[in-house]
Amino acid sequence: MSSAKLFTPLKVGAITATNRVFMAPLTRLRSIEPGDIPTPLMAEYYRQRASAGLIISEATQISAQAKGYAGAPGLHSDEQIAAWKKITQGVHAQGGHMAVQLWHTGRISHASLQPGGQAPVAPSAINAGTRTSLRDENGQAIRVETSTPRALDTHEIPGIVNDFRQAIANAREAGFDLVELHSAHGYLLHQFLSPSSNHRTDQYGGSVENRARLVLEVVDAGI
Repeated sequence: MSSAKLFTPLKVGAITATNRVFMAPLTRLRSIEPGDIPTPLMAEYYRQRASAGLIISEATQISAQAKGYAGAPGLHSDEQIAAWKKITQGVHAQGGHMAVQLWHTGRISHASLQPGGQAPVAPSAINAGTRTSLRDENGQAIRVETSTPRALDTHEIPGIVNDFRQAIANAREAGFDLVELHSAHGYLLHQFLSPSSNHRTDQYGGSVENRARLVLEVVDAGI
């Protein structure tokens, strides 16, 4: 791609980006705890980068259960929506556009981050064998082993779909121009897609079609 074309507009869905330089989602872990509320520092961070054709936000949890890292922001409470709205307004004031990347981390989490200290959820009760990030008593990031998850019951999965649907509606209220569904890098939607993390025997496991069912249901719910 020539540099001349790089700085020409590009239509993306319902918006037209002013150029083809897009900012990828970058996890910063700067939100306020408790509450997982975006901060003024985050507003300044994104405003400074508004000259990109499109900013894709850091991964943002759809529910309290979806949290996998201390300091990651959410988009499931009124306070979070209001804080994100200030961020999108700042980006728009600079002539930019902004998408939100929505995730559920699934088994990439720790019990101390979960409501009631419960085990994280996943398609199957298989430990991820990796680490996540918590904060120590001084607010400094520390790395710890992820907790062994419990397998979601079949009847719980529609609730996950609805959490994504609500988060997409919240994104609209918060002023985001687009939504990206995080379906990779070993998080919940990817955990369902992958046969190494999905050993289910119901309609969400086994065949490729079954393993993709949750992702497709989430997409349908958001349209």
